[in-house]
Amino acid sequence: MASSQSQDAVEVNAPVAQDPDFKLPKLASLVIVLLTSGLLQISFFIIVSSANLYAEHLGGTATFSGLVIGIPTVFSGLSLLPLIKLDQGGYKRPLHFACGSALLGHVLYAVAYKAIYLYLILIGRIVSGLSFTFWMYAKRYCSDSRIVGIRRRTTLAGWLVVGQAIGFSLGPFVGGLLYKVGFSNSIFNGFTSPAWIMAAIWAVFWVVAGMLFEDVPRPTPAPLEVEMSRLPESEATKPDQGGVTPSDRSKNASLVQVNQVPTANVEIAAPEPERFRMTAPQWGVTATMCWFAMTCFFILGAWEANIPVFTGSDSPLSPFHFSPFAAGNLIALGGACTFPFLFLNLLLARKTQDRITLALGTFLGSAGLFIAIAILKTGTVNYGSLFMCWFLIALGFNLASTVTLSLLSKQLPGKWNTRISMIIQYSNYSGRVTGAVWGGAGVKVGMLNYVGLQIGIVGIGVVMFSTLWRGLKAKTG
Repeated sequence: MASSQSQDAVEVNAPVAQDPDFKLPKLASLVIVLLTSGLLQISFFIIVSSANLYAEHLGGTATFSGLVIGIPTVFSGLSLLPLIKLDQGGYKRPLHFACGSALLGHVLYAVAYKAIYLYLILIGRIVSGLSFTFWMYAKRYCSDSRIVGIRRRTTLAGWLVVGQAIGFSLGPFVGGLLYKVGFSNSIFNGFTSPAWIMAAIWAVFWVVAGMLFEDVPRPTPAPLEVEMSRLPESEATKPDQGGVTPSDRSKNASLVQVNQVPTANVEIAAPEPERFRMTAPQWGVTATMCWFAMTCFFILGAWEANIPVFTGSDSPLSPFHFSPFAAGNLIALGGACTFPFLFLNLLLARKTQDRITLALGTFLGSAGLFIAIAILKTGTVNYGSLFMCWFLIALGFNLASTVTLSLLSKQLPGKWNTRISMIIQYSNYSGRVTGAVWGGAGVKVGMLNYVGLQIGIVGIGVVMFSTLWRGLKAKTG
């Protein structure tokens, strides 16, 4: 009776096995990763509202301000490769590197005003760009097969995009508000206050993240057979507890050594698994996801950089003459209006295929671009029509960007997660930097040409995913 009761107790207290498709990392660490990604988005965009006037104040041009906005991603990409070699497959070192780089970069950007040195704002943004390497790690974390199940990856990617939307909404708004308040002194003023405030936030967050973040378990090496000749002498001559005598041990050792290489320093390697080879459709899917990763950030970056320049210019197409505060409000309002739909996407992602989300996002974003062409061509640009264009573009291409990595990670082996994350991140980088420069130069090259190029880029992507529609099918969630 007692034995049966003990067995029942063991069964009651036994842990329920978790479905590996639905596993998630520890909550505190996951929140730290998502917050880091979101803060980096704010750091990237908080200077957008005033970067144009800041550059002009120090002797630069609107195109230079676009370079200031986009240049961090170039150096982020350059520093990513050496960082990968030092991360040991984990996330703690990249997290500390990101926090430190963000803190220093903001300080340098702010000091440029007192130093009256134009290129110091560029140097500050370059240093900040080193911190943006963590965007790749955040994406990798949310698709890491060691801690995230295959049916949770799109959902976590959706949370990353929510942070992305908060960044390009809250960042320009706060930056524009601080510019309007002014704080007229040579240290803390409308141009420098966004950087000083972000530097203080990063200093506090760095301490908290260092205390709470728990890294993922490192990959364990394959089990190796240990040769008798490598054991200490005391172990080789010591009787086993199970009653095996030294003579029996020596007999067993001689039998084992028949099948071993007789060199003490040679380890017997486990048989290698069959090498994975990508099929032609998988190559096509990879190319399509990289193209859309670039496209989404090219168009979002172009509009975020262009709105302050276009609305503050003397172009006959622009009736606004906006200040950085007003331009920041327009960017923030369009981004804020996407939040309900992005949160809805978090719920629907568990039941909706990634290819459907990609198609819907592309359709919405393209609608915004075609409306922009129409209002520019007919000269009917006003606050309402420009807002509608920006809202559709922000919603559509943010929505499309949620699935680029998650879809690819569901079709390729988990051990490829690092290389998959890197190629998607480099695609994002290329879109960010070229988009920001293109947006800064939009008025100069002509607004119709500015929007027309974006439509052409999206058109190529539509052809790609229409051709590979069947190959884009993957598990939901």
